[in-house]
Amino acid sequence: MQRKFISNLALMMVLNIIIKPIAIFGIDATVQNQVGAADYGIYFSLLNFSFLFNILLDLGINNFTTKHIAQYPILASKYLGKLMSVRFVLLLFYFVFSYSIALLLGWTKYELYLLGILLFNQFLVTMIAFARSHFGGFLMFKTDAVIGILDRLLLIIIAGSILFIPNSLGKFTIEWFIWIQTICYGITAIASFVFLYKRLERPRFNYQHGFTMVILRQSIPYALLILLMMIYTRTDSVMIERIHPNGAREAGYYAQGFRLLNAFFMFAMLFSNLLYPIFSNMLNKQEDPRPVFLSASKLLMGGSILIAAFCFFNGEYILSLIYREDITEAATSFKWILLSFIGMSGIIIFGTFLTAKGDLRFLNILSIGGIVLNFGLNYALIPTYGAEGAAIATLGTQSLIALLQLIRCVQILHLKPKPVELMRYILFTLFVVFLYYYITVDSVLLLVVLLLAGGFGMMLSGLIPVRALLVAIRKQGK
Repeated sequence: MQRKFISNLALMMVLNIIIKPIAIFGIDATVQNQVGAADYGIYFSLLNFSFLFNILLDLGINNFTTKHIAQYPILASKYLGKLMSVRFVLLLFYFVFSYSIALLLGWTKYELYLLGILLFNQFLVTMIAFARSHFGGFLMFKTDAVIGILDRLLLIIIAGSILFIPNSLGKFTIEWFIWIQTICYGITAIASFVFLYKRLERPRFNYQHGFTMVILRQSIPYALLILLMMIYTRTDSVMIERIHPNGAREAGYYAQGFRLLNAFFMFAMLFSNLLYPIFSNMLNKQEDPRPVFLSASKLLMGGSILIAAFCFFNGEYILSLIYREDITEAATSFKWILLSFIGMSGIIIFGTFLTAKGDLRFLNILSIGGIVLNFGLNYALIPTYGAEGAAIATLGTQSLIALLQLIRCVQILHLKPKPVELMRYILFTLFVVFLYYYITVDSVLLLVVLLLAGGFGMMLSGLIPVRALLVAIRKQGK
């Protein structure tokens, strides 16, 4: 199972490294450069608002599906059509609830129109995730990897054709960008269900109230966890835009730094996509999950420390490679928010294991505490410090939750921290801090060299399981 995790992680990494950076920095960042910080700030605030309540489209069904199909694959054909029927009912609740809150927040008619498209996009994203939850449950990681990058590939082709090829369409607008995303998500959703139907019998759409109540009762703990986590991770930009005197522009500054964090987070989430069904399968078979847990922790935590240190000491130069304006203003929040990537990576590893274990009560209580802490810090810091204050609030919240989840995992897995393992992390952290503090990046070549030096440091400190990687590659070749 450890070899399966490493080999499929390598495949997902390769596909995502090729496609997603182009989509994020070549397309998304170019859109912000063209429409400006204020317009993009409004879009970014609306986008994050659409994330807040998208759990109403799912109510934990995807997590429930991934876990139970990994354990009992025969249930997939039986439940698919019934679950699809439930989702269309949930779509209505999602729209009504989201618009009710949006009206209270006082957005304009045009902003509400954009929000409507974004809400529909969230529905399409949820449908794609629903199909992918089956791929994960069946351990069809290669199919999952292809579907995972398809929408971004389409975005590059369609938006790139308009942005970079001379045309007579006029100035690119944020509304165009949102509609292009709708097209990309729609095509990906259709493709994902074509792949799924090839594996399963053709589903019969049949809404059954009793069945729905049984599934929702089992899914609600997952739904509550996702909702609580979404609140303390996605409210920052909304709060900036609403409570800071120059909210739209500050939200735009925050978006510049958050975009890079989100790019790294997407790669980190590949671990969760792989680990959740693997942990669920291993726990169901009463296999020891510790080797996979420790290998994944070394890889992701070591990588997050490297990325966070590099971006903290070279934030302004990195942003200057992507944006044309507001670099100095955005760099202050960018440095702090990239440090939070360490805590977010920990939450991905530790939270995924605890979810697969079924320790949802602990995770939900912890998430409620995270919401209280995050809201309190944001209300205290945003009015004075704007985007930088929100970044500091994110850093504090994510770090504390990751630490508490780690302690819980140590207790459940009966891990005994070895001094030599702790020294690996300490020595590697000291290495990258000194390396990036004393060497200032002033060229792309030096940037690449320093990142490679950090990766070499991970290998020397044992945070990259070289032997396991070689074994996985050898097995994959055979």
